Amino acid sequence: MKKIIVTGCNGQLGRAINLELKGNSEIEFVNTDVAELDITNIDKVMELAREVKPYAIINCAAHTAVDACESDVDNAYRINAIGPRNLSIAATETGAKMVHISTDYVFDGKGSRPYLEFDQPNPQGIYGATKLAGENMVKDFADRYFIFRTAWLYGDGKNFVKTMLRLSETNEKVRVVNDQVGSPTSTKELAGAIAHLLFTENYGLFHATCEGSCSWADFTREIFRLTGKSTEVEGITTAEFGAKAPRPAYSILENYMLKLTTDYRFAEWHDAIEAYIREMG
Repeated sequence: MKKIIVTGCNGQLGRAINLELKGNSEIEFVNTDVAELDITNIDKVMELAREVKPYAIINCAAHTAVDACESDVDNAYRINAIGPRNLSIAATETGAKMVHISTDYVFDGKGSRPYLEFDQPNPQGIYGATKLAGENMVKDFADRYFIFRTAWLYGDGKNFVKTMLRLSETNEKVRVVNDQVGSPTSTKELAGAIAHLLFTENYGLFHATCEGSCSWADFTREIFRLTGKSTEVEGITTAEFGAKAPRPAYSILENYMLKLTTDYRFAEWHDAIEAYIREMG
């Protein structure tokens, strides 16, 4: 029996991973969230790892409140960098594979072509900086690891899609940023990529997003089209939106390593959101 520790199990991706692998009779999940495991505490992490002796540790825990990270710097580093370090140390000691989730925010968003895994990161805010630090901690302390950089994630839980649908119930018009471009990505698709690589020795850093790209405003229009909403979408600039933390204007990731080394292919973003909304009913 392969035991897999999942941190952040109640988040969108944690749930999707459980769903993706639930049919595998050789796997036993050890699901943890903040209440069960403080990943920032090395002693607690080591204690659990030594008890479980996992086949893999999948880290879905993160401080993802991008604006809050700007003022909650120490906590962001604890969760996004020290946490992955602790889990990587535990994985190495127990012979486990380490799976870590990172983000498009490690790039500055000033590019004009999709970012490859070989491009130089240049985070512009605390969130991106702490996530890049987490990647480096995994590389430094885990013997065998998979790092997946993803973006614009939605799944079972609180997300952009549900926020827009909720706003459409009480608003004839919504104002959505139109000058940030990326690839909306389904947790189901990302969980599929993780499951595809987990039992291989094809280690390393992978970009992992749905194919194609759009702006947040265009994404919202597609959500409304698929759900039959008549709410108007007004495109606005990032400056007009006025968020505290900087956002990458261009954050399209090319799944280059997946294409070079595997036969796993992400769905096109239109198809993935259509499937998600169909499942939502």
